[in-house]
Amino acid sequence: MIKRSIEDSFALSLKEFPVTGIIGPRQVGKTTLVRQWQAKKEMVYLDLERNSDLNKLKDPELFLTQVADKTVVLDEVQHLPELFPLLRSLVDDDRRPGRFVILGSASPALLRQSSESLAGRINYLEMFPLNLLEVKELLTWQQLWLHGGFPEPALSEKPSFGQSWYRNFIQSYVQRDLPLYGLPADPKVTRQLLQMVASANGGLLNYSTFAKSLELSVPTIKTYLSFLQNAFLTTVITPWHTNIKKRLVKSPKLYIRDSGMLHYLAGINDFETLMGNIRVGNSWEGFVINQIASVLKSDDELYHYRTQDGAEIDLLIRRNDRWLLAAEIKLTNSPSLSRGTHQAMRDLGLEQLHVITPSAETYPVAEKILVTSLRRVLARLRGGEAIG
Repeated sequence: MIKRSIEDSFALSLKEFPVTGIIGPRQVGKTTLVRQWQAKKEMVYLDLERNSDLNKLKDPELFLTQVADKTVVLDEVQHLPELFPLLRSLVDDDRRPGRFVILGSASPALLRQSSESLAGRINYLEMFPLNLLEVKELLTWQQLWLHGGFPEPALSEKPSFGQSWYRNFIQSYVQRDLPLYGLPADPKVTRQLLQMVASANGGLLNYSTFAKSLELSVPTIKTYLSFLQNAFLTTVITPWHTNIKKRLVKSPKLYIRDSGMLHYLAGINDFETLMGNIRVGNSWEGFVINQIASVLKSDDELYHYRTQDGAEIDLLIRRNDRWLLAAEIKLTNSPSLSRGTHQAMRDLGLEQLHVITPSAETYPVAEKILVTSLRRVLARLRGGEAIG
């Protein structure tokens, strides 16, 4: 059984908050995590996609008061948003920690009822696909990058299974989940948009290009892309704006969140094809960024930096108004840096830059610049071993 990074935070949240919300994409392991806790804590588990469990909630107040001495788990809670005002009322009557756990496949921005009704009563935890620290020796970085971090396709030994899994996963989101969350797009348009995002993965986001290709307005494209992000299908990295006298690139960068999903959309099903693809560097960059995001705190801020004259840093992470990490991301264990990287370091006044590689030993390549591996960066950010 894989120990997930979120487990300790989940255990602490159950002791401190009346309601714990675990959010993340479908099939990421939310239900499995909670099921493991049923052996440690008395829980009532309700799957709100199952008719038999929905029947128990025909009179929700009656049912929930009858099991008030147990932790009640509500899985796929977005299917019954009218529960949130009742949960608020029950919690206000009895604020004991660990009363409810809600699991959802959408961010609080889409679960509007929960964010409005349970403010001050709920602690949200975001669950990501598997990262390198979680899989340890089970998977190599190559395997995790190629197949993505969703447990079923990642741990399957059959590539054909992964292809079928992602086909069904995307179809479910396009035809059912996104419309349920309120996305007004035709499923065919949503599928086309996902294909376009995959083609542009790691590039600067140009709303006009998407709008022209799909014959939609720019505001409509922005709305559709916000749904993809809030359903945990994409990641957007905003540009860092400073007051230095530089002509800055102010466009965000857009990534498919899971590398396995990206590779399915791009028609990549083996490592040789991946390494020969023209956008392999962008795929690796997105994989690293999302791996790092999985071990950060919820209020950490992720940026990229680029100027019109070529100064660039792939990833900047800010915590408590200070730089936590500045990184260039390279798909080689013997990286070289451009003059633009050194200029960006001067622009930003960086004290250190990490060059993140697949598996290089940690070594200094220049003053204030350290080459290291993705695994060591993840360990440092999670609070494990230090780098350098």
